[in-house]
Amino acid sequence: MKRSEIAISASLVPVDYLMIILAGIASYFLRYWEPIKNIRPVIFNLTLGVFINYLAIIAIIWIISFALAGLYSMRATRRPIDEVSKIILGCSTAVMFLMFVFFFSRSLFDSRFIILIGWVLSIVFVVIGRGVVRLIQHNLYRFNIGTHRVVIIGKGQVSEEVINSFGQNIKTGYKIVEQFADFDKEIEVKLEKMAREDKFDEILVATSNLSSKVLDKINDFSYINHIDLKYVADIFEFPITNFQIDTINGLPIIEVKKTRLDGWGRIAKRIFDVIVSSIIIILISPILLATAIAIKIDSRGSVFFSYKRIGEQGRPFTYFKFRSMIRDAHKYRFDEKFLKAFQNLRDGTPMMKFENDPRVTRVGKFIRRFSIDELPELFNVWIGKMSLVGPRPHEVEEVAKYENFHKRVLTIKPGMTGMAQVSGRSDLDFDDEVRLDVWYMENWSMKLDLMILFKTPLAVLKKRKTE
Repeated sequence: MKRSEIAISASLVPVDYLMIILAGIASYFLRYWEPIKNIRPVIFNLTLGVFINYLAIIAIIWIISFALAGLYSMRATRRPIDEVSKIILGCSTAVMFLMFVFFFSRSLFDSRFIILIGWVLSIVFVVIGRGVVRLIQHNLYRFNIGTHRVVIIGKGQVSEEVINSFGQNIKTGYKIVEQFADFDKEIEVKLEKMAREDKFDEILVATSNLSSKVLDKINDFSYINHIDLKYVADIFEFPITNFQIDTINGLPIIEVKKTRLDGWGRIAKRIFDVIVSSIIIILISPILLATAIAIKIDSRGSVFFSYKRIGEQGRPFTYFKFRSMIRDAHKYRFDEKFLKAFQNLRDGTPMMKFENDPRVTRVGKFIRRFSIDELPELFNVWIGKMSLVGPRPHEVEEVAKYENFHKRVLTIKPGMTGMAQVSGRSDLDFDDEVRLDVWYMENWSMKLDLMILFKTPLAVLKKRKTE
């Protein structure tokens, strides 16, 4: 899902809230309008200030009702008639709840007129507000802002129908960049070049003539190059576990979901990361200070060890933690003499782990034993380069040796802890670690994150073979 779509969907919450407030204020002034007062005199005393205080709380009931009705789904392809139907349902549910509260507590305000006219106006105002948001979004499409730039794989009736449909209706937000009849090595090289030049966002398979082997190659390509993969709904030979069905301009389209960590889930996880990392940093600040002093006294070199690691979608970022080794220890990882003298416990994998590693300092042994060296990662979480939970951060040299399946873990942000860490930490085989991280990525939930966080302290205290 494009960031612009996430931003548009997230903006609907404050827009709806504002429209509900305006609808309430409009209903208040209608009640005090002279023609209405002449028909039904006002027999209660309700100032605008007091009413707005009530309205601020009442509007939250509408927002909750909208959420339950599915109006904040991140799917941007809902038909206008479906959206209006859900708005009517949400407003009706909210006003029924308000009438129920009103029945038992007249202390709120004694005006059925304001409630009923507010119900009608809330529907009208919310429809108008969302209509303006959609109008802005559709006009941005004309300037190629927020559009899905699509490469079509396939030739024939289905692909031509897709191309004609997208070309005739700009409101779909899809722009056809290129079309290929097949997916062979030559086309793969061309698509890799286009991906590097950021010329397209998605691949849409619009043919049923491709073999499962070719479809699997396309799937690997989408993971490696961080390109969304979709295909026309009548292609079912392709093995998938997570998918989402959308209807775009009357065409059934299936999107392969690389992770559930998208849309509101992504927003919730980011908010959780910021709040929790901030709290932990404040609480452990004495430990951070004491560790920094101990490192400085124990050996020469900087307090922190920093270098490039590979993060979300294969983007490099500056990773840092407390230095637990001698100065320039990282260079020994690729020194042939050193590699011959000390056995790599993960030989045959892109990773390197050494038993009784001579590069580790005295303080380093202690802080590595209890993962204190990794605490500065909280700052990377706070600035958004990492998450509290996710695959481990990937080293540049390791990623260069990854096979296609291994690169799937680059889909999301790396984490301070994760499924692999609480399931065996560094004692796991590399392939097992990747499988656990991919499973986490495809089955993410906040409940799963909390479970992993609660298990992490026990995993830290458990003795490892590689220590």
